[in-house]
Amino acid sequence: MTSFLDPLISFVSAHAWLAYLTLFLAALLEAVPVLGSVVPGSTIILALSALVPGGELKLPFVLLAAALGAVLGDGSAFWIGHRRQREILNSWPLINYPRLVAESENFFRRFGTWAVFFGRFVPPIRAFVPVTAGALGMPPARFYAVNIPAILAWAPAHVLPGVLAVSALHKYAGLPHHEHVGKHIWILSVVGVAIVLGLTFWTIRRRYGSGIAPARPPA
Repeated sequence: MTSFLDPLISFVSAHAWLAYLTLFLAALLEAVPVLGSVVPGSTIILALSALVPGGELKLPFVLLAAALGAVLGDGSAFWIGHRRQREILNSWPLINYPRLVAESENFFRRFGTWAVFFGRFVPPIRAFVPVTAGALGMPPARFYAVNIPAILAWAPAHVLPGVLAVSALHKYAGLPHHEHVGKHIWILSVVGVAIVLGLTFWTIRRRYGSGIAPARPPA
């Protein structure tokens, strides 16, 4: 993995727009069923976020690229499942991954609608949850009402650890450090914690399993 990431980081650090495109594609492909379970999207995002403290990349744009890729990836997978319903779970290529499909369905039985939120943080079923949500009949409005906040929490959770680690290293080693990074991290950390705490409180007040429509039997 290191032999793959090192030249990638070196290249995109010299071409900022390619770095943002890579972040977008990494987040998007990570949400694609099957492909998302093998593409190291989270690793790529974490590695490229290390370029923020030095000023090669801008933190808001890194977060935006990752969030937009995740929204498009999750949304596309959901609509495929929504259109084909349960048939998609018994079709190629998902039929070749019965264990992951079963885990995704069990995830819904346990958490209901909020499986969409929690699933975004649980690889490798993260790539199977959106299509499963569509296949099991979750209304689009309900899906996005949970999916968007999940992504807004997921993006900082994946980006900020790399930024914080390298920022601390730059400070300790006396390396060049972008002066606005600390302020952005503080603000985003507070916002992220507030979002997670608010959604957790709401989840506790709701009954698990009430937000998913019953699964339709295979055709």
